[in-house]
Amino acid sequence: MTVKPQKTPPKRAEVIRAADGAHRGAPWAGSVSGAALNTDSVILFVDIDEIGAGPDWHVHPYDEVFILTEGRARFTVGDESFDVEQGDVVMGPAAVPHKYKNLGPGKLRSIDIHLSRTWIQTDLRDPDS
Repeated sequence: MTVKPQKTPPKRAEVIRAADGAHRGAPWAGSVSGAALNTDSVILFVDIDEIGAGPDWHVHPYDEVFILTEGRARFTVGDESFDVEQGDVVMGPAAVPHKYKNLGPGKLRSIDIHLSRTWIQTDLRDPDS
C-alpha cells in the first residue's frame, strides 16, 4: 500500500531568489481560474504602474505563491517585511495576512498563484495605516 505524504504548511514566509533558480516570465495581464484549468489553482497576472500601489492587507484560507516577473516590491507577510525583485518567488502561507507594494522605480509585474480552485479573500484593516 502506498501512502501519500501529508503536506505541512510553512510556518512563515519563504523567499526563493532568482539567483537560486526562480523562473522568469514575460509580461501577462488578467487571470486564469481553477475551473478553466481544471485544477486547484487560480492564477492572477498583476501589472502595477504606480509606485507605492499594490494589494492592501488581506488574507486567504489557502497558500499563495507570488512570482515577480518585473520590478521590485516590499512584501509584508504576517509580521515579516522584506524587499524582493524580478525573478524572486514569495510563499504566502494560508491564514497569514499579507500585502505588497511597488517600490519602483518602474512597473511591478507578478504572477500570483492562489492554491485553491476558487479565489477567496478577506480584506482586513491595515495595522500600518
